[in-house]
Amino acid sequence: MPHSHEQSLKERLGEDNFKKIQGIGNPSLNEFLVKFIEILNPEKVFVCTDESADIQYIREKALRDGEEQELAIPGQTVHYDNYFDQARDKKNTAILLPKGKRLDRVITTLDRETGLNDIFQILPNIMKGKELLIRFFCLGPTNSHFSIPAVQLTDSAYVAHSEDLLYRKGYQEFIRQGSGARFFKFIHSQGELDERKSCKNLDQRRVYIDLEEDTVYCTNTQYGGNTIGLKKLAMRLAINRGSQEGWLTEHMLVMGIRGPQNRLTYFTGAFPSLCGKTSTAMLEGENIVGDDIAYLRKVKDEVRAVNVERGIFGIIMGINSKDDPIQWNALHSPNELIYSNILVTPDKQAFWMGKDGEIPSKGYNHSGEWYPGKTDSTGKEIPPSHPNGRFTISLEAMRNLDPAVNDPHGVKIGGIVYGGRDADTSIPVEEAFNWSHGIIIKGAALESETTAATLGKAGVREFNPMSNLDFLSIPVGKYVLNNLDFGRNLPAAPKIFSVNYFLLDHHGKFLNEKNDKKIWYKWMELRVNREVDAIQTPTGRIPLYEDLKPLFKSILNKTFTEQNYLQMFTIRVQENLSKIERISEIYRNLLDVPSDVFHELDAQRTRLQSALKRFGKYISPFTLRGNRI
Repeated sequence: MPHSHEQSLKERLGEDNFKKIQGIGNPSLNEFLVKFIEILNPEKVFVCTDESADIQYIREKALRDGEEQELAIPGQTVHYDNYFDQARDKKNTAILLPKGKRLDRVITTLDRETGLNDIFQILPNIMKGKELLIRFFCLGPTNSHFSIPAVQLTDSAYVAHSEDLLYRKGYQEFIRQGSGARFFKFIHSQGELDERKSCKNLDQRRVYIDLEEDTVYCTNTQYGGNTIGLKKLAMRLAINRGSQEGWLTEHMLVMGIRGPQNRLTYFTGAFPSLCGKTSTAMLEGENIVGDDIAYLRKVKDEVRAVNVERGIFGIIMGINSKDDPIQWNALHSPNELIYSNILVTPDKQAFWMGKDGEIPSKGYNHSGEWYPGKTDSTGKEIPPSHPNGRFTISLEAMRNLDPAVNDPHGVKIGGIVYGGRDADTSIPVEEAFNWSHGIIIKGAALESETTAATLGKAGVREFNPMSNLDFLSIPVGKYVLNNLDFGRNLPAAPKIFSVNYFLLDHHGKFLNEKNDKKIWYKWMELRVNREVDAIQTPTGRIPLYEDLKPLFKSILNKTFTEQNYLQMFTIRVQENLSKIERISEIYRNLLDVPSDVFHELDAQRTRLQSALKRFGKYISPFTLRGNRI
């Protein structure tokens, strides 16, 4: 360590904390710490290793500082963000690009020099009088070729505590990788707080991602989607790195589906927020590896995936004992978890929208003291819990956790699933014809209706390729090409499927019930293992009625009628043609789009136009039974 860095760190850290940094032995880390401790100018610094005493200090600090409050169930706490800081701030989140580089207009970017000048106007002395917490984590399993070490600087014990539940410990991983470790860097300050310990200066809320230095800057916000840097913010860094190195960072769950004779087949699945992603990962009787972010690599002609995280930052709305038994059990047991922006009753019980039981007559929530009918300054009624209220918990609390969750080699992937919120076009489950068709028609053409998980108007249909548009740090065309190239030459690439849990009939009624998804995944597992046939349609391959009927009976004890099948699996030709036109127009206005995209879209259009002439606007699946493969 250069003498100047050593002396500076000793003075600012104290002897005990200095020894912790010295034990890592990474000159780049030392230089980073010296620079930002000087800029942030905290009153004191705490370096957190992997030791339990260090981690406990963070947890207790969150309570002492008032960022969290204890609830009735041991280990559970609640945190409240500013009333107007309840979701990802897309407007003030930007990727910093140096001159000469560009991304698509659908990706928010900012001139790097401009962005750095802006953030460095905000950062100086922002931690004056506060304690800086330095934490080390690992993205992906430790001791693995998937491992990416990460360091977080924050003055929020809530953020540091949340990350402890969400990520694997990384201090020893820094030591293992040695002086040459390439690590991600995160700098966060919540800034000035009000009497409720929530952020005051939202006008200075910034989330900037600097790809040149693998660094994320975040100020004047507490909401986890903006501040838990190792989550969606680190995705931008990892997508950029993976693009250069030939692996993928995807907004995907990883789960194991059980087939006959207790066979386990692993799937990944990409879903935008509030599209059923976590509830899918938590299917009763199946195994969860991860619910949100995955790294995918090719290993000896196999696709293998890991969960980047070790916990869940899940949406709480709608979780109930009937539909979500695994999560329900974890939330009602003495597990360490953090709720955010939910209602707390006078006896310190947690309540959220969609929970079993009656809505309490009073309590405390993200708006302060709450009662039914309370309105905000705009006259809008305030619900008992925010639609984007969350819970943060370790996967170890889930009884369906897969034993391979920390396997440094990852799990072998048999199927990849894409799903959004689609009221009128996509059927409940469908298999792509091949890798190219799946990546482009199922993944790159994904659309979904907006939800409360992002700031803005809900209910608007948005283009969201692979459910990853918000997190891309490379052009969309390049991202699609990377996915195409990833599986193009694999001798046995994973099968690709689409699912849609939100299809409506002509009266606006959902055709899927919430747990029907269990059947779609059982059918996909059988298809991956070549145990059932499918019907070839203009848009993909669909199940046969005689294969779904016994699955519904044996798994859900439901009678699945021919009428149910007809309603769910009728091909809506005109709606699919309209989608092709929407998606084609979008890609015509993006950068570096591979020709394969237009080839697949044109081929899908031709098949649909031919079907329209032959069968009309709606095609019964029974009509196509002769196309069995």
